[in-house]
Amino acid sequence: MIYFQLFYEFCKVAIFTFGGGMASIPFLEDMAVKTGWFTLAQLTDFIAISESTPGPIAVNIATYAGYNTAGYLGGVAATMGLVFPAIVLMTVVAKFITAFRGNKYIDRAFYGLRPCVLALIMSALLGIAKVTLLVEGATLATLATSINWRAMGIFALVAVLQNVKQFKKLHTVVFLGISALLGIALF
Repeated sequence: MIYFQLFYEFCKVAIFTFGGGMASIPFLEDMAVKTGWFTLAQLTDFIAISESTPGPIAVNIATYAGYNTAGYLGGVAATMGLVFPAIVLMTVVAKFITAFRGNKYIDRAFYGLRPCVLALIMSALLGIAKVTLLVEGATLATLATSINWRAMGIFALVAVLQNVKQFKKLHTVVFLGISALLGIALF
């Protein structure tokens, strides 16, 4: 039964996510709270691992979350649930693509979806920032004393380096490696 539940829940994530893997994070946060299959802290770990492995982030997260929940078959069920709607939709769209090409209503709908996708990604960013940069149980009243300064330092270092001309050419894996080494040294 857990395999069907994983398939079903990740199908729902795939059906309602527009804008790529990062836009799926608010849905995964909701899944974590609703099902208890993983914690928000574990979701942050899933994201970190998924970002550092090859492949689409949403598929990597689904595989890891499913595996974490119900072993190998759970990973397969969650991954299949995530990709199944896309396979069906892409097959249908490919068949009828010429009918949609240049349709002003479809174009306008996508212009309307873009701000929504940005909001979903920003929501995910704020959720990840809270789990990563603040100590557990932080509130607005305790914000000044609740900052995880070591994590904030790693964040600031990577944010600055990625915007320095000489470092922009470096592959993302280099930044992940530096961060992992700093994590080992500082924590």
